[in-house]
Amino acid sequence: QVQFVESGGGLVQPGGSLRLSCAVSRSIDSITIMAWYRQAPGKQRELVGASTRTGSTSYPDSVKGRFIMSRDNAENTVSLQMNNLKPEDTAKYYCNEWGGTSWGQGTQVTVAS
Repeated sequence: QVQFVESGGGLVQPGGSLRLSCAVSRSIDSITIMAWYRQAPGKQRELVGASTRTGSTSYPDSVKGRFIMSRDNAENTVSLQMNNLKPEDTAKYYCNEWGGTSWGQGTQVTVAS
């Protein structure tokens, strides 16, 4: 069963940046779409970025222009560069393959002054 280990979260002030990383336990070269999700307390998990094998990316309007997702198929890692962070970005962030049901522990991102 594939495993995901997210890291890089922390406490950051509004307007700041963080870079999240996700290590995947198997080759992601064959995974068509990798994605980042987040879940805030009391809310449903939501998609914040998706990347195809060839590097095409898509984002919801809530993070478009601020978040940049990348994947390294050789290293089996996925990253999420988050810029101009806002308090509403506070959540636990997870990576997964599209449609995946096995989740890692996630990494907490807190945006507060």
